[in-house]
Amino acid sequence: MKKKVTYAFGEILIVIIGISLAFAMNKWGEERSNKVQKEQYINNLKQDIAADKEQLEANLVTIKEKIIQADDVISILGNDVPNKNLRLRGVFSIANLTNFTPKDYTHQTLVNSGDLKLMNDFELKTTIQKHYTDYKLILDAYKRQEIINKDYIGKYFIYNTDYDLMREGKSPFKDEKLLKNIMRSARGSLDIKRRVTEDGIKSCDSILSVLK
Repeated sequence: MKKKVTYAFGEILIVIIGISLAFAMNKWGEERSNKVQKEQYINNLKQDIAADKEQLEANLVTIKEKIIQADDVISILGNDVPNKNLRLRGVFSIANLTNFTPKDYTHQTLVNSGDLKLMNDFELKTTIQKHYTDYKLILDAYKRQEIINKDYIGKYFIYNTDYDLMREGKSPFKDEKLLKNIMRSARGSLDIKRRVTEDGIKSCDSILSVLK
């Protein structure tokens, strides 16, 4: 009888050990899989953000050029200055939009799949969330510029611009006072756009240093 109890106890112990090992192996495998997946997400985020930074840096150069052009156009509108018609062509350059299309595929996948929990480092998780929240401020500023171009500059080109005069070497803009006010509005919007673009570049640098 004693041998049977000992045998039964041994069998139970073997089962318990087997189950414990299975759980341990399963947990180890899950943790390893999560680690690999996390590393892949981080690599993808780094690529996305590096591409965003490159786009923002190129935009910043263009935006600064447009600000200079806007200042020049504002200074000559309503005044008789040398090479005025040539310098007024800056209006068309200012009207040409500079866009920002963030590569947020990896972040969207992290959020939508619930895999953001893999970022178990609190600082890392909050830095990622803040960075992509800040993108909204950038997009809002870019949208503001788009609205000014569409609702004001675009309509001015339709109703207050005589393109035939350009062929004669004359200014095509009929109402320079109105255009000057529009250019001042565009100039202010460009300045906001410049600031948020600079902040975006700083945010990219900050999160890339954390991801490393």
